[in-house]
Amino acid sequence: MLYGIIAIFAIAIAGSLIFSLLLRFTSLQESSLQYIITAVSFVSLFAGGFISGGKGKQKGWLLGGLTGLIYSVIIFLFQYLGHDSLFSMEQMIYHTCFMLTAMMGGILGVNLNSKRTA
Repeated sequence: MLYGIIAIFAIAIAGSLIFSLLLRFTSLQESSLQYIITAVSFVSLFAGGFISGGKGKQKGWLLGGLTGLIYSVIIFLFQYLGHDSLFSMEQMIYHTCFMLTAMMGGILGVNLNSKRTA
């Protein structure tokens, strides 16, 4: 799962850098990139779950779900300890969907990995 978490944060950092440069050096507004940023978040969670499932080789739903859960806990701790605020209802829905997406990635990672080795 560590590789999956590292992949999630690597993709998130790269995406953040790209979007911050776009916002800084173009006339784009943050509101115009909202859906693209959300899509990149879901892709990063899917990739992290996929990597976790592929490395684990079994129980991809569990490995992907735990990867998504660890990601959500890290984000929650950062928000709570750093900004002294809890998750809003909207954030809870997003993070539930993130966990489900990571689960799907884990399932696919196990299945694609087992077909290559068989």
